[in-house]
This record gives sequence, C-alpha cells and structure tokens, in this order.
Amino acid sequence: MANLTDPIFQDVNAAREHLEKMRWPHGPNCPHCGNADPATITGLKGKAHRPGVYQCNACREQFTVTVGTVFERSKIPLNKWLLATHLMTASKKGMSAHQLHRMLGVTYKTAWFMAHRIREAMIEDVASSGPLGGEGKIVEADETYIGKRETPAKLSRGRIATPTKSGKAGGAQKRVVIGLVERGGRTRMVHINHATKDTVRDVLVRNVDRASVLHTDESRLYTITGKEFDGHRTVKHSAGEYVRREADALVHSNTIENVFSVFKRGMIGVYQHCGEAHLKRYLVEFDFRYNRRTALGFTDVMRRDEALKGIAGKRLTYRRTGEAANA
Repeated sequence: MANLTDPIFQDVNAAREHLEKMRWPHGPNCPHCGNADPATITGLKGKAHRPGVYQCNACREQFTVTVGTVFERSKIPLNKWLLATHLMTASKKGMSAHQLHRMLGVTYKTAWFMAHRIREAMIEDVASSGPLGGEGKIVEADETYIGKRETPAKLSRGRIATPTKSGKAGGAQKRVVIGLVERGGRTRMVHINHATKDTVRDVLVRNVDRASVLHTDESRLYTITGKEFDGHRTVKHSAGEYVRREADALVHSNTIENVFSVFKRGMIGVYQHCGEAHLKRYLVEFDFRYNRRTALGFTDVMRRDEALKGIAGKRLTYRRTGEAANA
C-alpha cells in the first residue's frame, strides 16, 4: 500500500528522479539518437536550465526524462502525473476523470486527457506481450454486451442494423466485447463491431496460441474455430450446466465471467459514460490491472511502476483523442 504523502506525489523534482530511475536504471539515454554513453551526456545546470535537462554531445540535442513518452510537452507537474497513474492503477474498478479532477486540482478536461494518456501507457498486445495460453494451458473465451452502440452493426448478407429508439433489437443495439483469459494468467478484451463466426475467429487466432485448450459456452460462434486449437470443451449454460469435472480439468467459463463482472461494475458504477470510440482504451485499463492483480504477487506500487515503464515510445495528442471520438 502506497503512502499518498510520498514526496514523489508532492514534489516535482522527487517525481522526476523517481521516473529517471524507472526509465534509466543505468543512466540517461538520449531519445533522439539512442546514445547511452554517460561520458557524452551532460546534465545542464544553472539559471538558464530547469532541473532534469540533459544534452547529448553525440547529436547535440537536449532532452528530459519525459521526451518520447506520453508525458511529453505536458504542462502538468510531473508529481501530479505520478499520482494520477497511481490512483488509476490502484483502483480495482477504475478512477473517473471527475474524481481525478477533484483530487489533483486540475480541470475536468485536463483530467480526462490525462486518464487517456495513462491508458495509452497501459497498452499490451500480441506484439508486446505475446499470445495467451500455450501448450497444456486453458484459455476461456466468451462475449459480452455493454452500453448502447453508436455505430451501425453489420449483420449477415451485408444488412445494417441501425439503433432504434425502442432499443428492442437485442444484441445488435449493444457494443460487443470479446473476452479471453488464460486460466491462472492474463486476460485480453477486444471490442468488435458485431459478433459473427468470422470476427470472433479473427480475435481468437490473433490472440491465443493454438496449442491451447479452449473453454467456452455452447455458443455456435466458437464451434468451427474451436477445431483449430488443441482442444475445445464447452459447458451448456442453457441447460443449467456451469462447470463440469473431467479427468484432467474443470470445464467452465467462470473465470472470464468474473473478468466481465469487474469490468461492468467499473464501467457502470465508476465511469458511467463512455463513447464507443474510446471503449478500447477502457478495456486496456481493466486488462492491465487484472494482469497485475494481487493474486499474481503485485502490489499497488508495483502496478504503478509497471504503468510508468510503459510510457516510453508512445504519444497521444488531444487532437488524436478527439479524432477517435469523431471517427
């Protein structure tokens, strides 16, 4: 449990020094040319330079620890960035922008943008962290529906289901989320426009090692794709079956249901309003915390520092965020 009176949350220089230790454990690295030779990197001092400014003598460029990160060019004090990161990673069901706005003493608009930049740092995908599952491992898959969609859903034979005032068109009027979880391990949730055999297959084969054993409910979305994996076992929820014991494993999809439960409680109880264009960022946030849960040995401090490690090489401008909302 972190002490919120820690100097890194109160003092800009303490926050900067902490971030430098996180990003540069062996000394400053130039983000412009990649130079890491301490003999050719100079810390600039004097009244003309604020603390934490370095110059690379190899490329003659100046830089700070925030250059090349989601914090770059921000006028928000670095200690507030660290506090916001800690609050978002330590809160199991999330931290609303309104709450950040009140606790950090910044405007709501600023807090909203800060939260999205921190979510950008939390992004994990197949390229950065590999597929779920593997030989001898079980991956559970399921789909859930949340909120009212803002974009038309593409149905079979090219038909389009448009939202109606009555909202009685069933799943066609809901946002679709496919959830995957490696039993005892990581999870990954993906927002798709419409749940079909093809779209669900695309999510599965991109994110799950085919040497895995797949566990799902009886939905026909997984019937054909399940044959591409090492095994496919189902439980029949419509018949009241939620878990079945077999010789080598318990067959169920309860783990992914638990992931969905925390996600929905956070979205309904904490965030309440989420544009469909931004849903993928919220999924990333819930995935990040679940993948570093207490059961896996993570503390709030460790989870925060893991998020801080992810700030490098990522940028998110306010314009990009707005373009996503209007796309």
